[in-house]
Amino acid sequence: MIVTVNTKSVLDRYLRLEVPETKCQAMYLWIDGTGENLRSKTRTLNFVPKTPAELPIWNFDGSSTGQAEGSNSDVYLYPVAIYPDPFRLGHHKLVLCETYKHNKKPTETNRRWTCVEVMNKATDQHPWFGMEQEYTLLDIDNHPLGWPKNGYPGPQGPYYCGVGARKVYGRDVVEAHYRACLYSGITISGTNAEVMPAQWEFQVGPCEGITMGDDLWMARYLLHRVAEDFGVVVTLDPKPIPGDWNGAGMHSNFSTHAMRQPNGIHAIEGAIEKLSKVHDKHIKAYDPHGGKDNERRLTGHHETSSIHDFSAGVANRGASVRIPRGVAEEKTGYLEDRRPSSNADPYVVSERLVRTICLDEF
Repeated sequence: MIVTVNTKSVLDRYLRLEVPETKCQAMYLWIDGTGENLRSKTRTLNFVPKTPAELPIWNFDGSSTGQAEGSNSDVYLYPVAIYPDPFRLGHHKLVLCETYKHNKKPTETNRRWTCVEVMNKATDQHPWFGMEQEYTLLDIDNHPLGWPKNGYPGPQGPYYCGVGARKVYGRDVVEAHYRACLYSGITISGTNAEVMPAQWEFQVGPCEGITMGDDLWMARYLLHRVAEDFGVVVTLDPKPIPGDWNGAGMHSNFSTHAMRQPNGIHAIEGAIEKLSKVHDKHIKAYDPHGGKDNERRLTGHHETSSIHDFSAGVANRGASVRIPRGVAEEKTGYLEDRRPSSNADPYVVSERLVRTICLDEF
């Protein structure tokens, strides 16, 4: 006799057990040596933390995450942001951390610490960000969720913002992730089905300064963790399916205080002029592999610009940088940099934008 057990229902029974008010499960999470993947582990605290400064510095085996040698493997975890835990509920926490080597120097994939320095230099300009994170849902066998196992779905067209079982795949994951982000205090501002079937997008922002990178990395963690519960895989690959299918980006909306003022269009146009001078530098920063990932995506087709040329235009989704139609009409607002890949590091992207536009670093 085979007994089938709904493990999630069993787990829920244990998660409902009361925990002493003086005990808190704190899940520390960090970016590993790939610069793309996240790791996490949990410790028990004898208090409920309210700020990252209250949390103890911890460590992990960096030789297992590509961040240290086995002969000197301890890497430090420095808590930098704290969020309510939507999985354990109660007063339990998720703790975003920076990673530091044995000599207390940042690891190579700790890009947050320089981002903080840059944001501090530009606080008087109040840089705001809104990032649009595209991703694709896969079955455990890495086949796009809902796609025929021995073929392809119909061509693109009916899937973008679509509705219906033949047009949308994975909505349960999307809705669960949305609620988890709201519960955790992440500044998630929306979501939609994308052009390729099984591809989705969520938006985070507007956020000022370092909060952009913190919230987006945490939102990515929650996405992977929610998908895990559904037995679904999330990929941030910028071109998960070769051929006549849209890739995935992380379109980055940006503004300064000057851009958001009346006639801020002049500041926006000035910012675009600055960006045009350092296109190659930005391309190298806009994916984790120095532009190699974006070579597959930025082809000039499928709503992308060419990786080789800088372009800008009003309401032009085939441009490197787009000025939304409403911004052009109202002469105030923001610009959209459409070049960052879906697997780009938001700390690197936001730092690069501020260095170029706010600090005039070319």
